[in-house]
Amino acid sequence: MTGNQTPTTYAGLIDMFIGFINVLIPAMFALIFLYFIWKVIDSWVIHAGDPNKIAEGRTFAVTAVIVVVVAVSVWGIVAIIRASFLPG
Repeated sequence: MTGNQTPTTYAGLIDMFIGFINVLIPAMFALIFLYFIWKVIDSWVIHAGDPNKIAEGRTFAVTAVIVVVVAVSVWGIVAIIRASFLPG
């Protein structure tokens, strides 16, 4: 579907939602990456002398990497399922 057309079939509606999700997910990853970079800078650069902040930053970094790996894996699994069940 192109443009701002209103879907008239179920397939058109699903296509519209998939198009929205295909834009939303990379935008969400970009925001998560920017937040991760800010937390790293905040913990390890701005508060470099505070051991509590450094430990907090290390915990956040490990957690963020795990979350991103899981999110990318789920996104891949959803893409495989979508390709298996939805034509086109």
